[in-house]
Amino acid sequence: MWSQIGIGLRINILLTILAGVVYPLAITGICQIFFPHQANGSLVVQGKRVIGSELIGQSFAKPEYFHSRPSSAGAGYDASASSGSNLGPTSAKLIYGTTKLDDKKNEVVDFDGISLRVVHYCLENGIAYKSSVPLDQFKDANGNLDDVKLVKAFNNDQARLTFTPEAPIPADAVTGSGSGLDPHISPANAAAQAARVAKSRGLSVDQVNQLISQSTEHPSGGILGDPRVNVLKLNLALDRHFRSTSAAGLR
Repeated sequence: MWSQIGIGLRINILLTILAGVVYPLAITGICQIFFPHQANGSLVVQGKRVIGSELIGQSFAKPEYFHSRPSSAGAGYDASASSGSNLGPTSAKLIYGTTKLDDKKNEVVDFDGISLRVVHYCLENGIAYKSSVPLDQFKDANGNLDDVKLVKAFNNDQARLTFTPEAPIPADAVTGSGSGLDPHISPANAAAQAARVAKSRGLSVDQVNQLISQSTEHPSGGILGDPRVNVLKLNLALDRHFRSTSAAGLR
């Protein structure tokens, strides 16, 4: 019996060393030699500063940059809290959004919802629309749209606000990915933002569309996935070819 236990222990120790030490070290070494960029997180470095990763989405708000798709990961694009909204396609929360009271008892948007995202996408990108109520009714004292008022209007069962774009809105422009970290948008989403980016940088739409075309990644092996555009890499290409109007650069 003891001889069998001894054999089992030796096999266990051997396999632990091989599978738990030798194999990981060998794979790590091979990756660092042949694929260092991918092995270290596909980080994007500008100067001496890491500004992001090719694999992790991030938020861009300035009009001279292309904007990423929405994210429900933590407070948005949080790699430590990867998640989608987990809301079904018929969810009223997903479609119309919700509000809540913050710590100071002020009403704020809890979840923006697809309807509110469509409104902002149309206004940001100059897409024509029809609204059952003039949007001026939802502006604050500074002339900015009050998102809380809009969400409440979309949820008003008695007189629900209807807002209809007159051009198709790409699905990825107003819905998040399952991880909330998708770094890509569709070429259609990028094309819809081209006029805004071009106007902000004093360029022609054709110049921006040409850059989108050059930045479009095709299905892997011509088979897997759909055509896609990495937002961070596209925005870096914009700054590289056409100077940003903002001295602060990205974001």
